[in-house]
Amino acid sequence: MQRICLFPGTFDPITLGHVDVIERAVKLFDKLVIGVGINSSKQPMFSLEQRTTWIEQVFKNDSRIVVTGYEGLTVDYCREIDASFILRGIRYVSDFEYEKAIADMNRMLMPDIETIFLTCSPLYSTISSTLVRDVIRNGGNAAMFMPKEVKF
Repeated sequence: MQRICLFPGTFDPITLGHVDVIERAVKLFDKLVIGVGINSSKQPMFSLEQRTTWIEQVFKNDSRIVVTGYEGLTVDYCREIDASFILRGIRYVSDFEYEKAIADMNRMLMPDIETIFLTCSPLYSTISSTLVRDVIRNGGNAAMFMPKEVKF
């Protein structure tokens, strides 16, 4: 049985912190699905198509990584793609508290799906998509926070 993991997120845009977590996590699984979620409570800056294209370009040389868009409950999407694991990146203790609440809810909904937490490398711990979007909205150069494939 393949060890399939879903890394869900909005990736609006993908940052070097995301890339760090993905590059370390892919070694743990047979297949890593990066699920670009459509979240009704968030209004993304970049389209789903743009976000998935960027991620596909970043990881184009790794056949273990698949990029898809999805909508709805993450655990339902795990079932759809036969994923037994959910990956979440953690930067700070506050991230853990929020992510643990989601992981606990997911465990109650689907007890056989495990959530795996990976901490971000210290070099990238201050980078978030929210801060990157703020830099972009205000005309700043955010290139140092994103993979070179992210161009707009």
